[in-house]
Amino acid sequence: MLVEICANSLESALNAEEAGADRIELCSELAVGGITPSYGLLKAVRERISIPVHVLVRPRSGDFTFSDAAFEIMRRDIEICKELGFEGIVSGVLHADFTLDIERTQKLVSFSKGMNFTFHRAFDWVKNPLIVLKELEQMGVQYILTSGQRTSAIEGINLLSELSQTSTTCIIMPGAGVKESNVAVFREKGFKAVHLSGTKFHRTLKEQPSVSMNSASFLSDDHIAISSREAIAAVVKKVK
Repeated sequence: MLVEICANSLESALNAEEAGADRIELCSELAVGGITPSYGLLKAVRERISIPVHVLVRPRSGDFTFSDAAFEIMRRDIEICKELGFEGIVSGVLHADFTLDIERTQKLVSFSKGMNFTFHRAFDWVKNPLIVLKELEQMGVQYILTSGQRTSAIEGINLLSELSQTSTTCIIMPGAGVKESNVAVFREKGFKAVHLSGTKFHRTLKEQPSVSMNSASFLSDDHIAISSREAIAAVVKKVK
């Protein structure tokens, strides 16, 4: 069974390799489901990690629909990953009605030619997962990362098993809540790969800071924060 570790830093990636992981999915900001890692992190991991690395290409948190500008950034990020010699891309695009954006996802797969392609957990939002599975297989997607459309992969085990039994070319990779205490279940069910972060929290400060830098109001699945022309212009007008 292939063990893929979702690594959010160089230290996480090094620990994953030293612990015997087979592959890394490299990303940043696990708290929002992951976004594309920085160029500096990509370079550092490429230079120091020898096991295969797949890179998450997701330009922002929130939903999986993207503007033309954001999609162009995704294309450029894939080009960079290809130039740096990474083995795979993890990405995907949906429409606002939770159907697969076939045209754009196919483009991402094409941009990634020569690398493996994993369709990420946007799959857990689609309305007809068995149909979408076939659509992704037709595109040449190699892996689907999914929790079986539940909060955790253990809770979604029935759909995961159905997807795995239905799939002909795509490897179904359970992810979300996979850990030592339950990973044997996925092996016994015949899955070929599992995905987990394996994270533990490490205290970095001796005491809580007086002002938090975290903003809960920015955490949303159905809204994204964009700087407003009107709000900025109003401030500029007041001070200029």
